[in-house]
Amino acid sequence: MEIPAGKLFLSGMDPEAPALARKWGLGLELTTFTYAPNLEDPHWLEEARKEMSGIGNFVLHAPFAELSPCAVDPLVREVAQKRFRQTLTMAQALGISKIVVHSGFIPYIYFPEWFVAESVRFWREFLESVPENTVLCLENVMDPGPEMLVQVAEGVNDPRLRLCLDVGHANTCIAETKPINWLDPMAPWLDHLHLHNNDGGNDLHASLDRGTIPMEALLEQVLTLCPEATLTLENQTCAPSLDALCRWGLLKRGTL
Repeated sequence: MEIPAGKLFLSGMDPEAPALARKWGLGLELTTFTYAPNLEDPHWLEEARKEMSGIGNFVLHAPFAELSPCAVDPLVREVAQKRFRQTLTMAQALGISKIVVHSGFIPYIYFPEWFVAESVRFWREFLESVPENTVLCLENVMDPGPEMLVQVAEGVNDPRLRLCLDVGHANTCIAETKPINWLDPMAPWLDHLHLHNNDGGNDLHASLDRGTIPMEALLEQVLTLCPEATLTLENQTCAPSLDALCRWGLLKRGTL
């Protein structure tokens, strides 16, 4: 089973990602605006357009530092709303319809019940300004398991809010559920995945074949359960992960 054409993206965290995406005929997940101040500088919009040149498919990763949809302080929630609205405006300017946003959950700070209730309230309000053709994918970072994200998706109950499984984050010391066991409960809402490996403790963003996640088996399950989901290689260097996918028969070597 191969990853379908148009479903695989490379993360801009690798400086070589745009060139690799052009060579292999893959998409690009833009990380230009993960640093929130870039949203207010027109220079970075032009830089993003340069990165996008010659590439056909895109995902936009939203900023995340200090942005918490479930924050206790309403002023912090206002900042999150503002930055995500700016991200939405940037996505529209670039013609991008899929945006990845972090969940904002922090263990020992937010009770799970609070996180779910406040996240549902935040995203319902935010979606009032989101076009019908745009999808926000809520990504796990420090979430211990899939349950809270699933509850948020169920509570919002809107096709414009979907889920993003970051399999590397699901394999760190914070996570309590093995990455492959996130798939079944998330499957009805799973629209995007971040793929990288690690040692089971640290968030290393290592290549797919360098870590404790049985990545080949996990990807086979993803392609069976969620064939329409898009996938991003989120590595500091994406080339080794592309080579691994080719060895596993999941991708044909790019020669474009």
